[in-house]
Amino acid sequence: MNIEKLASTLAPGEAYLITSTENCFYFTGFQNGEGVLLITPEERVYMTDGRYIEAAQAVITCCTEVLSAAVFTDEIERLCSSDGVKTLFVETGRITLGFYEKLRSSLEGVEVTGTEKLENEINALRSVKSAQEVEKIKKAQAIAEKGFDYILTRIKPGVSEIEIARELDFFMLKNGAKAVSFDTIAVTGAKTSMPHGVPGNEIIKRGDFFLLDFGAVYEGYHSDMTRTVAVGEISGRQAEIYNIVLEAQKKALAFLAPGRLCKDADAAARDYIKEKGYGEKFTHSTGHGVGVEIHEKPNLSSRNEKGALGEGNVVTVEPGIYLPGEFGVRIEDMALITAQGSVNLTQSKKDLIVI
Repeated sequence: MNIEKLASTLAPGEAYLITSTENCFYFTGFQNGEGVLLITPEERVYMTDGRYIEAAQAVITCCTEVLSAAVFTDEIERLCSSDGVKTLFVETGRITLGFYEKLRSSLEGVEVTGTEKLENEINALRSVKSAQEVEKIKKAQAIAEKGFDYILTRIKPGVSEIEIARELDFFMLKNGAKAVSFDTIAVTGAKTSMPHGVPGNEIIKRGDFFLLDFGAVYEGYHSDMTRTVAVGEISGRQAEIYNIVLEAQKKALAFLAPGRLCKDADAAARDYIKEKGYGEKFTHSTGHGVGVEIHEKPNLSSRNEKGALGEGNVVTVEPGIYLPGEFGVRIEDMALITAQGSVNLTQSKKDLIVI
């Protein structure tokens, strides 16, 4: 179990404290509460308050104890004292400053450290998906793709962006999603040049590109996909840009394999777009990991100098070209890294669709 793998990285006198909802869920399987997870060489203790204790005790089987605590620091102090903990590692990027300072002032004789040790150990585990995790991601993706097929029938001139976004979200929720992966991006016309454009009251017009970036959550695991479609007709310039992005994405997908550097996966798409004269118009990284959160390790980025792909990673591949004041195109699939290379988890058509 992942909690045991994490515990095995502790030395005598050390402990981990996990405070983020996402990581508590990852290690315990308990989604619907507020709590913290303390891991010592001897103990794995999840603590929450009275609102969630019954539900937590019914779900969590990997811990030595699941307890109700009105003041978490009191229980943490007791457990650290009984287990001889001298160093407590916390999640550097996730713990609040207030709780961090409270721990430091409450735990006598314990060094509360904000080094990246715990974050690095968790990221190493979370980036490699088990077969069960992959199945949940696939189910989330299947819901999203069913939503895409449905929403294609609703995209037409005279309809607003926000109507499409709300209808797509509702469809996914009605068809098995516990939540949407993030605020759905549904933008039309010139707004497609904004990589994270927010849907509003803008009306779809004939000749527009319409861009959708969305996903579903299934049993705590996310999916992520982007499609850009044409409404009514397509100009030569729109077709040119679309096909450049599509070819760049295909090149990056074909490059994916264990051991290959993340920056080189980014370059597989970016270099082609540069070659076609649009390098400065590709303004974000090529992709990111997906799982319990919508953005996880590894990052397919030019800045990720040393990171390498590994078997079990699930990553997006989402190059784009954005022409301010005109339009933008992004195409995004998710891929599973396998021993042989990769498998595309996204089945939706991506040759240019003209509605």
